[in-house]
Amino acid sequence: MKPVELAKDIYWVGAIDWNIRDFHGYSVYKGSTYNAYLIMDEKITLIDTVKRPFADELIDNISTLVDPRKIDYVISNHTEMDHSGGLPRVMHRVGEDKPLYCSQMGYKNLSKHFSQKWNYQPVESGGELNLGKRTLTFLETRMLHWPDSMFTYAKEDKILFSSDAFGQHYAGLERFDDEVGEAIMPHARKYFANILLLYAPLVLKLVEEVTKMGLSIEMICPDHGIMWRRDPSRIINAYVQWSKQAPQRKAVVVYDTMWHSTETMAQTIVEALGARGVDARPYHLRANHRSDVITEVLDAGAVVVGSPTLNNGLFPTVSDFLTYMKGLKPQNKIGAAFGSYGWSGEAVKLLSAELKTMKFDVIDPGVRLQYVPDEEGLEACRNLAEKIARALPE
Repeated sequence: MKPVELAKDIYWVGAIDWNIRDFHGYSVYKGSTYNAYLIMDEKITLIDTVKRPFADELIDNISTLVDPRKIDYVISNHTEMDHSGGLPRVMHRVGEDKPLYCSQMGYKNLSKHFSQKWNYQPVESGGELNLGKRTLTFLETRMLHWPDSMFTYAKEDKILFSSDAFGQHYAGLERFDDEVGEAIMPHARKYFANILLLYAPLVLKLVEEVTKMGLSIEMICPDHGIMWRRDPSRIINAYVQWSKQAPQRKAVVVYDTMWHSTETMAQTIVEALGARGVDARPYHLRANHRSDVITEVLDAGAVVVGSPTLNNGLFPTVSDFLTYMKGLKPQNKIGAAFGSYGWSGEAVKLLSAELKTMKFDVIDPGVRLQYVPDEEGLEACRNLAEKIARALPE
């Protein structure tokens, strides 16, 4: 795709990855973009690069605007290879001696990723770079979501180049939020739930810091997906809300099953929760991707996990989901477990222990039924649902 002008003399020059479907175990069924930005000023500046296979596409885009050798500065907001993988190709074309600006941790990380001895210019939070008509300000955002992450802010244009914050894995010809409309928000929500949820407390601190700095933001340009120009405060406010993790009257019932007994228990729990005014849905782990389930966990007040016992342990897909969820550290959740077994029946006890490890409020020892649930067993499932419903906010 050809460059797109975002503001006078500021261009999107990145690449669209239409075919990617998995990003570190996160299902990206709409593809993604690798956004890079070119500022045409007295000092021509490139902000971020792209994933290595798309480096020539980036250079071609730049070449429609200016000879890459005329670029004066390169800025790396983030070391991760979907944004820095194209650096060797870009620096070779731009000039190996051109200043490469990054955070202090960015310098350390880039040096470990690449063997080239580039002209690194590590910057501190609050540092500035004058381009002529414009001044760029750097804001360190350590652990959002890597130690090296930083924002770059164009003062005069009131544009925030936000690295991996406020992005979405979305491939399309649209470049702006107002071109996609409401349909972009589920992608932004999924992105937050799967990439930034772990760092929710840091997001709240960052928003507070930016507010104190009094930065006026008229456009947010992340490294993935569309740019926010109609109302940048919308995505900022959404991040604040998602970061607070206020529990809703909602339950995610996630499970796998061998011979449908655990599935019958899941469906009974969901129906009983619904009868008590709880927004509840069952998520079979071989029919729903872990990243989509985690997106639903984001605002759920309860996570109810079911597994049959297999080889004295948990079913593999359930173990996979628990590992994934544990890493993201969702907060303010009620937890409960259920499952069917044949002869040993350890799964429910193991599930409850895992949920406690995640600091969930496990409100019941769990429902553990042998073989096919009878009416007494199904009533135990309904009683569990009632206990969960009572514990959730109205």
